[in-house]
Amino acid sequence: MPQEEESLGKAVDGRLVRRLLGYLRPYRWTVVAATVAAALQSATQVVGPYLNKVVIDRYLFPTPAGRGSLLAGILPHNALRGVTELGVIYLSVLVVGFVLDFGQTYAMQWVGQYTMYDLRREVFHHLQRLPISFFDRNPAGRLVTRVTNDVETLNDTISTALVALFDDMFVLVMIIAIMIRFNWRLSLITLGVVPLIFLATHFFRTAVRESYRRIRIYVAQINVFLQEHITGMAVVQAFNRERRALAEFHDINREHLHAWISAVFAYAVYYPAVEFLSILAVTLILWFGGLRVMHGELTIGIVFAFIQYAQRFFRPIQDLSDKYNTLQSAMASSERIFRLLDTPVDATAAPEGAAEAGAAPAAAPGRIEFDHVWFAYKGEDWILRDVSFAAEPGESVAIVGHTGAGKTTMISLLLRFYDVQKGRILLDGVDLRAWDVHALRRRFGIVLQDPYLSTGTIADNVRMDDDRMPAEVVREAERQANLTDFLATLPLGDATPLRERGSGLSTGQKQLVNFARALAARPSILILDEATASVDTDTELKIREALERMLAGRTSILIAHRLSTVQRADQILVMHKGVLRERGTHQELLRQQGIYWRLYRLQYKDQEARPGGARKLEAVREPAPS
Repeated sequence: MPQEEESLGKAVDGRLVRRLLGYLRPYRWTVVAATVAAALQSATQVVGPYLNKVVIDRYLFPTPAGRGSLLAGILPHNALRGVTELGVIYLSVLVVGFVLDFGQTYAMQWVGQYTMYDLRREVFHHLQRLPISFFDRNPAGRLVTRVTNDVETLNDTISTALVALFDDMFVLVMIIAIMIRFNWRLSLITLGVVPLIFLATHFFRTAVRESYRRIRIYVAQINVFLQEHITGMAVVQAFNRERRALAEFHDINREHLHAWISAVFAYAVYYPAVEFLSILAVTLILWFGGLRVMHGELTIGIVFAFIQYAQRFFRPIQDLSDKYNTLQSAMASSERIFRLLDTPVDATAAPEGAAEAGAAPAAAPGRIEFDHVWFAYKGEDWILRDVSFAAEPGESVAIVGHTGAGKTTMISLLLRFYDVQKGRILLDGVDLRAWDVHALRRRFGIVLQDPYLSTGTIADNVRMDDDRMPAEVVREAERQANLTDFLATLPLGDATPLRERGSGLSTGQKQLVNFARALAARPSILILDEATASVDTDTELKIREALERMLAGRTSILIAHRLSTVQRADQILVMHKGVLRERGTHQELLRQQGIYWRLYRLQYKDQEARPGGARKLEAVREPAPS
């Protein structure tokens, strides 16, 4: 991750610029209008010194040369009236400049916000379509940085830097043209300090570039660190790691501080340096221009105008240098954002004709078949090895085995979070890879070991924000999941609002909401992945009472370490090191005295320690009389 954050690329990458400009296409006429307004506003900035020159040379210190201005034909000879009219013109120019500046600033800020709205929406939509394997490789804090910091950097570029670059260039060109027209010698003196400014700008850009690179690295690290530790705060506190976590955060935060201090130092040196050089230019103008005035070669108005133009000349140079750094940051941010957007989504996208292939058997009851399935997360480190079995419609299938045996992986493959490398998985006779992924997942209801709830009401979590779901369906799902008694204790019932991740509810209560959510979707296939592993005994009893209603008429896949929850399954699959080693009913597997029998003995060995426990356990091994 730090290496990617370091990537800066070119200062101006044409490929990235063209792609960024594509997001401006819907607002192109607004951008054109803002650019025209910026050009006109730039013109108003150079009018003021010229008007001052006319006032001085025509009315305050009149000279023959001063009467030859562009406004000579419309200005009166009376000094009071002339100064008044020029003052009104100056005020009008300022008002027009204010209106133009407001218009172009508001327009570009508006364009920037809408462009970032579009981009954030596209990035989040793309994140939702990425395979789960992508999130295995990328920490959440890193992705949050993409959607927040990197997008905001682009916003700064679009809303301020883009038009400001044209604005500054217009001002510079017009000031140079006017100064050369007034007096080319004074123009050379004014421009004589420009090489020194370019040299200072070069060192400034180099220093700030390095500082910004470090800032980006540590911002990403801070986001990742905060996401991990705030999410896992209970573990941090339970193991008394607050002091160590604070020390680690202190190190990252300190590096981020030092990076910003370096940037602040560069700005603190650069801007006073440019200001000093601009004052030096003004001093040279006063010296050289004053001598020329004394010899009658220049007017006071021209010298005064040159001083004002010199002061306005160096301000755009400062802005251009700052905008250069902003543009360079935008190139780095856009490169990372577009790399994310270019991440392929074909792991979850259906091939051509998938919708037709998946639509035909949509009403089928839900037959699942694993046909010689091999799967590895990386290379040939196989998690599943040649797994084959079938779950008939309405049948309950339990999957048991030691941790790491591949149980949860089988569920991930069913939902197409990953695709198999060898073999195939069929749902109602159709290869999963031929299904539209959304149509496929609508067939499943799933309850995981870690109950996930989002911000909103309990009813919102049951219906998963599907506003089309009738309230009666929600109530029936809550009743089937034995959630009704708990809701009766809440003043607002299922309209009770929940905080982030269901904070305020116990694990068992959150799990009951998850069961209701799975049922509300009316799936034909129900998956329970260690759904009772983290609940209390009372909640587990409620869930067991609801299971018979939940599993009736549905194909069900149950993953459990507690063998008491799978004994009634129609078929039990015993996984060991990615291989399907045993298959049968509870009594059949006990009679085989294999892996399942050993797992059963391990879980119930405490019964052997009690009087008569061994005889009871031995009796369990015998098949029930037919």
